[in-house]
Amino acid sequence: MENTLNPHAQTCLQALMRCWFDFERRIQRVPIITRLNAGKFSNDDYLALLLNLRQQVIEGSRWIARSASSFDRNHAQVRSIAIGHAQDEHKDYLLLEKDFVNAGGNLTTIEQAPRNAGSEALHAYLMYRASQPNPIDMLGAMWIIEGLGQKMASEWAERIDALIPAKNATQFMRYHGENDDTHMQELYHLLDLTCTNAAAQTSIVKTATVVGRLYAMQLEEIDSEN
Repeated sequence: MENTLNPHAQTCLQALMRCWFDFERRIQRVPIITRLNAGKFSNDDYLALLLNLRQQVIEGSRWIARSASSFDRNHAQVRSIAIGHAQDEHKDYLLLEKDFVNAGGNLTTIEQAPRNAGSEALHAYLMYRASQPNPIDMLGAMWIIEGLGQKMASEWAERIDALIPAKNATQFMRYHGENDDTHMQELYHLLDLTCTNAAAQTSIVKTATVVGRLYAMQLEEIDSEN
């Protein structure tokens, strides 16, 4: 894929890969993920993880839709792809809620749970950036969040299924592990369309860096609040 991108997009992709490696290192140091990797992850850990991910999942389609509305007519193709992506994901939270209930959680509990501090910061940043004119830097946000689904979700689901007694409770992660490849292909196409100069490259990489750090903060807050 890299060879089919324009030169600026190729350079941007290489920088995004470095952002991803930094994000992955941060995620592996988060306490709840450390427990998962060490085989010390409990059912209560899983409920806490789902409860704290729900707000980011609900807001995901909102910031994608906001991004779409911020593109002008000169970016009609980008806007159309973003609208389709928002439509694909706007009910993903229902699958997450079903997993929460299957793992023994109460639906009202997850429906009424407020955002943690990291989720608040992540949501505020994403909506702010998405509201800027022609926010091509949101490709950096997609790189981190869709990359998490593509590269980690299936592996997490396998480990969780092996560690908790609940059955049929990792549908959300498995769905994203199986389907985010398609979204990543869309991202490469968008990168080629929009990353055509050094300024675009810088903005995309910066947003990826910030989103990676805020996403890790969102997961760190799970233990801070318990």
